[in-house]
Amino acid sequence: MRALCLIAVKPGKVDPVVKVLKKKRKIVKQIMIVTGRADISVVLQGTLDEINSMVIDFKKIKEIVTTETLMEVEVDLGW
Repeated sequence: MRALCLIAVKPGKVDPVVKVLKKKRKIVKQIMIVTGRADISVVLQGTLDEINSMVIDFKKIKEIVTTETLMEVEVDLGW
């Protein structure tokens, strides 16, 4: 299962948060600094429990203000 986690951080704290996120390599597959309502986008790959645990760990980082997790789903449209 894959998920995209959008992370907003306190002003000026993108680099320190990215350094912390890079240490969480087990299911973090890609980290991108982005524009828009989020500052950082993280691609996660693992089981639902692993993704859930990782997002909970993200929320423990004091520089992170909010997270929004987009879970990948498979939909059969009958095409």
